[in-house]
Amino acid sequence: MHRSFFKFPLASLIVLAASASAQNPPAAATSTLGVQSADPLLQTAEVMPLAEHSLLLDLARSGERLVAVGERGHVLMSSDGKTWTQSANVPVRSALAAVSAVGADVWAVGHDGIILHSGNAGETWEIQRRDPRGAAIAAAGDEIRQGAPLLDVLFSDPKHGIAIGAYSLLLTTSDGGKTWNGSRMVMAGGAAAETPQAPADAAADDAQAAEENDSAVFSEEELEIAMEDDPHLNAIARTASGDYVIVGERGAFFHSSDQGQTWTGGQLPYDGSMFGIIGFEGQHVLAFGLRGHVFESRDLGANWDEVATGTELSLMGGVAMDNGGAVIVGANGVLLKRASASEPLAASTFNEAGVIAGVLPATDNNDLLIVSENGIRRIQPK
Repeated sequence: MHRSFFKFPLASLIVLAASASAQNPPAAATSTLGVQSADPLLQTAEVMPLAEHSLLLDLARSGERLVAVGERGHVLMSSDGKTWTQSANVPVRSALAAVSAVGADVWAVGHDGIILHSGNAGETWEIQRRDPRGAAIAAAGDEIRQGAPLLDVLFSDPKHGIAIGAYSLLLTTSDGGKTWNGSRMVMAGGAAAETPQAPADAAADDAQAAEENDSAVFSEEELEIAMEDDPHLNAIARTASGDYVIVGERGAFFHSSDQGQTWTGGQLPYDGSMFGIIGFEGQHVLAFGLRGHVFESRDLGANWDEVATGTELSLMGGVAMDNGGAVIVGANGVLLKRASASEPLAASTFNEAGVIAGVLPATDNNDLLIVSENGIRRIQPK
């Protein structure tokens, strides 16, 4: 068997989201062909009274509104971070792993290669891309990669965006997501060589995997994790200088200084997976992930310094604060915070939150908003 999509603890959240529907299967829906199906891609998300306390994986600020996403296509909205309303107009029940917003335009990505767009801050949504497993493909050989989840998305303006996911999948758009152009980032001698794919949209994406030539049969050597040349891409960020940075499996690191047109691959000084990255001023970035590891670079990854965390709990999400400050969250309710780049990370714990996946500052007081396996919480770190 080829390697799984995720390593712990990313699996502890994403797999939970994927298994929620299996444990509580929804009623069958009727597809456009009149066939009864429980496929989450063919069902609209249910409005549920406890959605605010369900597994949520990311949140973003869309103008004056907050938008959170998670399992079963749940999308929650709030104007104050205290009272939340679930969107009743999400066309899928696939787990949503990440969200990005520019003004009232919001994009969410997740399982089944899904990309959703809202033009009204999360009220209503449309499907821009999907890649269901089992769909007909023009050429055999990519069955394993088909349906690979998208794990993060970032838009720099209403037109230009990048989505990333399992097996080094990288998708770009220059028209607000009406069309997505795909490639695979393949590590080759430290450089990131992009393997192009055909453009995909909601109507044509079923044939997208035909561009792949990798065999679905793997030798023992190919199955060794140290030899992976197509690491899963877990998180993307943008620095104030306009450079894009991506981190992923096995310490993989990529950066682009031309708006994502070309990429250079590198390696962090740690071969464990990185689950998140934060961009600051200039070329300053902070990467974090497995077993509490945090690394900092001020030159887009040419040089790295390890940052002491005092924890071996894996770190899942983070947000930049003023003056190089940061908040990083992760397993067992751990929260690391520093007020500026010159200060150490100080740890606190919110056990009741469980695994925390994402964090944003609230607009008042010093409160933080977190999303976790136990839903949305507003907390005040020590």
